[in-house]
Amino acid sequence: METGYITTPFGRRPMTLALVKHQVKTEEAVGDGSVDKWRVFRDISDARSRLGLQDRALAILNALVSFFPAVELSSEKNLIVFPSNAQLSARANGIAGTTLRKCLGALVEAGIIIRKDSPNGKRYARKGEEGDIEDAYGFSLAPLVARASEFAALSQDVAAEQRRFRITKDRLTIVRRDVRKLITVGMEENVPGDWAAAEACFIDIVGRFARRPTLRDVESSLDEMSLLHEEVSRMLETNEEIAKSDGNAIVNRCHIQNSNTESCNELEPRFEKKQGEKSGPEKQAERKDEPELFPLSMVLRACPEIGTFGPGGSIATWREMMSASVTVRSMLGVSPSAYEEACEAMGPAGAAIAIACILERAGHINSAGGYLRDLTAKARRGEFSLGPMLFAQLRANAVPSKVSA
Repeated sequence: METGYITTPFGRRPMTLALVKHQVKTEEAVGDGSVDKWRVFRDISDARSRLGLQDRALAILNALVSFFPAVELSSEKNLIVFPSNAQLSARANGIAGTTLRKCLGALVEAGIIIRKDSPNGKRYARKGEEGDIEDAYGFSLAPLVARASEFAALSQDVAAEQRRFRITKDRLTIVRRDVRKLITVGMEENVPGDWAAAEACFIDIVGRFARRPTLRDVESSLDEMSLLHEEVSRMLETNEEIAKSDGNAIVNRCHIQNSNTESCNELEPRFEKKQGEKSGPEKQAERKDEPELFPLSMVLRACPEIGTFGPGGSIATWREMMSASVTVRSMLGVSPSAYEEACEAMGPAGAAIAIACILERAGHINSAGGYLRDLTAKARRGEFSLGPMLFAQLRANAVPSKVSA
């Protein structure tokens, strides 16, 4: 095979630095070994997404490889094939001429083949007196030999990524099922907790599933759904701990104060109120103002700093959360008009969550007011959701998944 000579394309086809690098790299990498042409072709097919190749380009490459007479590609042989466009089209199931030329260009740009054009741009070969090919013009398959190990590594990497995708997708399916059923249990059993908010969060996550997800998409969805699973499990576990605590306390009081079992009927087991929870008409009014976005406990775990601005240095209700966000808004330099617009676009609770997240990242944001206005504009266009921002903050804080005893 000829070495040490850089060829340029015929006619108006431009020569680029990338083509020069492909040729030089091929000349340097071609050794004395040989490779199975169909094995290399399979590796390229598996790694086509990494190489930027479409299925039709692979069909053309398959046709080009089929014109090489031997199964083994070796640097000792002439690796140039010279079929006409008509012959290539016939072996590629009658692909159109325009598409054929585009596919050939894509293969050249990807460094899979190298052009070796004749003086008039035609593809042909000259044979010597003994019938051996002395010179040929067409497409060189030398990159298949030079980059065989690279293509094999890419193929293995793609296969590993596909395995990770399948495993991650299976995990997402399981976590999604678990969250759905745990929320249903909480609602049907009337367990105290922000179950409407948890369900709204679940619907928000599922609604952002991509139709053709990548590995990154599935991993992101799994992270968000796993965090919601932790929150739902936390609400159920907390309820169970409260129930056990109440039950033990009642048994102890009955045992110490009165051995008469009838007195125990007056002290039926009940769930204790959550911190800051109100009762009666005041509680019902509070629930009307409570948004069905995300559980308040989840928001406070993701954005703990805003808690210090609540009454007594803590936040127990959404009303206190929204009141604290007004204080933080002023501290961050967010104008009242910017905050009002955010409330109109995201709702008062949504704006409070946005302010809480901005407070957590205040050191990385130059203008809190400008940042909030940008989020508001995206929310009005339907391009922004609080879920990803809140879940990213949860991951950043790396909050322990179990409730401390």
